[in-house]
Amino acid sequence: MNCKIAIKKSGIVFIFLFILSSFSLAKEKINSISNIELMNIAAKQRMLSQRIAKDYLYIGKKVATSKAHKQLKKSLEEFSATHEKLLKTIQDPDIKNLLEFVSLSLEDLKNTINKKFTIDNAQLVLDLSESMLEGNQYIVNTLKKTMKLTDSDIITTVGKQRMLSQRIAKYYIAYQLGIKDKNSVTSMRDTVKEFSDNLNILRKNSSNTLEINTKLTKITKLWKIVNKFYNNIEKGGLPLIVFNTTDNITKEMDEVTNMFVNIKK
Repeated sequence: MNCKIAIKKSGIVFIFLFILSSFSLAKEKINSISNIELMNIAAKQRMLSQRIAKDYLYIGKKVATSKAHKQLKKSLEEFSATHEKLLKTIQDPDIKNLLEFVSLSLEDLKNTINKKFTIDNAQLVLDLSESMLEGNQYIVNTLKKTMKLTDSDIITTVGKQRMLSQRIAKYYIAYQLGIKDKNSVTSMRDTVKEFSDNLNILRKNSSNTLEINTKLTKITKLWKIVNKFYNNIEKGGLPLIVFNTTDNITKEMDEVTNMFVNIKK
C-alpha cells in the first residue's frame, strides 16, 4: 500500500517537474530572442498594419477580392499573434504601455472590418492603420537606441521596405475609392520616393552577399517597370497590377531582410 502511495507521489512530482521544466524552457526561449530579431518582429508589424488596411480597401473596391480576403485574414492573425508575443517579451514599461494602446487600435480595427463597407469605415481603417504603424515604429526606434543603431544602418533601411511597398498599395487604392485628399497623394509620392532612395542605398551596400544582390537585382527590375504606375495615382486604372507587384516586392524584401538579420545575429 505504501509502495503504491510512493509511486503515485513520484508520478505527481514528475509531472510537476515536467511542467516546471517546460515553463522554464518556454521562458528561456522568449528571453533568448536577440534585440535584432525582436526589432525585425516589430518592424514586420509595421508592414502588416498597412497590408490589413490595403486588403480591406481592395475588398471594398471589389478588386482581387478572393486574394484580399485570404490575405486580410492571415495578416490579422499574424499581427495579433505577434502582438501577444511582443507583450510577453518586452519588459520596458513605456513600450508595454504603447503596446496596450496598439491593442485598443487593433480591436477597433477588427470591429470596423466586420461592419458593412462604407467610405467612412474605410477612412477609419486608414486612420487606425496609421496609429498601429506609429506604435510599432516607436518600438523599432526604442530598440534601435538600445542597439546603438542609426537611421543610416542597413538593417533599419531594409526592414522598412516591406512596409513602404504595402503603404504604396494602400494609398493607391484609397484614392481609387474616392479618398482623394491632398495628404493621400503627397504621402503616396513620398512613399514611392523613399522606397526608391532606400533601394539605391541597399544596392550600394558593400556587405551584401551574392544571394542578397541577386534578390535586389530582381526587385530593381520590377521596380523600374512599375514605379511610374504608382506615381500616376490620379490616373488610376491599374489596381490589380499595383496589388500584385507590391505583394511580390514585399515578399522579396522580407526575404532580403531576413538575410540581413541572420548576418547581424
